Amino acid sequence: MARAGVTLERLTEAAAELADEVGLENLTVSELARRFGVKDASLYSHIRNAHELRVRVAALALTELADRAAAALAGRAGRDALVAFAGAYRDYAREHPGRYAAMQVDLDPESEAADAARRHSDMTRAILRGYSLAEPDQTDAVRLLGSVFHGFVSLEAAGGFRHHPRAADESWSRMLDTIDVALRNWPPERAEPDASRVVPRP
Repeated sequence: MARAGVTLERLTEAAAELADEVGLENLTVSELARRFGVKDASLYSHIRNAHELRVRVAALALTELADRAAAALAGRAGRDALVAFAGAYRDYAREHPGRYAAMQVDLDPESEAADAARRHSDMTRAILRGYSLAEPDQTDAVRLLGSVFHGFVSLEAAGGFRHHPRAADESWSRMLDTIDVALRNWPPERAEPDASRVVPRP
């Protein structure tokens, strides 16, 4: 790319592409500068350091995933919405491993990336409204979905499911069936034991 082509937007897009190719851990300002055919110093007029670069990739990835999930969710509710959302999440993680890794970066709550993350969270909550979950159950369910989806796609990306003849797609489908059942039969929160009724042991 020519020097004149270096803009913050193009820099972020190129960084996202590079992260997908070589892994987020190998995304450096120096490698990115080589992609643009410029010196490292030329990029520092747009970004402060590699961490900022990763945060910008995270913001891009979260926005892209939110857009994809919104399109998948249109007109769906309940289990159909759950399956569509989960599919969008898994497909994005498989297609863009570097961008997906950037989404796990610890974000400043005031950053653009954090705003994109909140949009993603809001869509998860929209799915859960179809299961009539109120707080604090809704937050617990959001954390459940995030943990299960992230755990599955991370293990899949690392090759954790290659050593068994059962296809990962089959397990994914059964997992979503199980989550649907759990959300439709969410257990009531356990009451804290009344300390005044506890009889001390001698």
